[in-house]
Amino acid sequence: RDTHPPYDRPPLSKDLLAPGEPPRIPEYLPGGAAAYRRTGVELRLGEPATGLDPDARLVRLGERELGYDALVIATGARPRWPAAVPRLPGAHALRTLDDALSVRAALDAGARTVVVGGGFVGAEVASAARRRGLPVTIVEARATPLVRAVGERVGALCALAHSRAGTELRCGVEVVGVEGDGRVERVLLSDGTAVPADLLVLGVGAEPATGWLADSGLPLRDGLVCDATLSPGAERVFAAGDVARWHNAATDREMRLEHWTSAAEGAAVAGHNAVTDGPRRAFATIPYFWSELYGTRIQFVGVPDADHVEVLGDPEQGRFAALYHRDDRLVGALTVGWRPPAARFRALVRRRAARDEGLALAARGAAA
Repeated sequence: RDTHPPYDRPPLSKDLLAPGEPPRIPEYLPGGAAAYRRTGVELRLGEPATGLDPDARLVRLGERELGYDALVIATGARPRWPAAVPRLPGAHALRTLDDALSVRAALDAGARTVVVGGGFVGAEVASAARRRGLPVTIVEARATPLVRAVGERVGALCALAHSRAGTELRCGVEVVGVEGDGRVERVLLSDGTAVPADLLVLGVGAEPATGWLADSGLPLRDGLVCDATLSPGAERVFAAGDVARWHNAATDREMRLEHWTSAAEGAAVAGHNAVTDGPRRAFATIPYFWSELYGTRIQFVGVPDADHVEVLGDPEQGRFAALYHRDDRLVGALTVGWRPPAARFRALVRRRAARDEGLALAARGAAA
């Protein structure tokens, strides 16, 4: 549906929201559509796919059809929009370039901000607001933010960054309504309170964009279900990015990841398999994501499902590491303002290194 040439998404909630002069739009190929034409790529912007016939090898674009020899489905995900939040001016999701530009304009105008959802994207919005000295409230339905991403204990430690920065964090409450005369003015919460707001940003997750595949016969279950080669079972059809669900051999579990790194890695595998007549590649990856909150870099590798978590450093000062172990093997690592680079922890998680190896690497980071 997007009308802009392809662009990088991570800067939308990071650099593009930062105060000061707006940074360059994060295009993949500077020069717009003309740059793609020079490489032999045809862009059809603002024309969403509406259906797929994998037997006839046809993609429907409204009333038109587009044939293919090979197809890579990379339709991503759409932000969830709670029923309690009307689509008033001042209410935004944060998924597209236009979303980010609208949120930035509101912040530049001094908006009182409410963020719904205590995940990393919402926290990055809060960070951008506080860097401008603006009041901001995060509303999180769970008792602790970031539970799905990093686990309950470490989520509570990460939440300390909000109190240090002056962000109000309201946990265990939900948005039940929004009031305003033609635009957002107050956000109503389940505890009976109301928070004044000029800007409401939703950060309550996303749903894979698979509605257009409903009649395709392809397997759908919170994403497009694929095998290890990212094929959903139809001839010369593959998937990549947020829309793909597959068994990840590197973590020995079925996953659907919404991280930039895994999307880029999966796209390389899907693209290779779509055009080759030789052996297909399997896709296996150790999840990785990063965020930057209130000027501090946060990185996570692996999975948070562990039977033991060890925390090193000083969470009160916002500089610590958390190591996730299962059966005395490293399955995940989080670093907050900490060296060494997460890539080294990722390598340890990939080979399921022993607990002592993770601790030794973390200790070197403490000394750096």
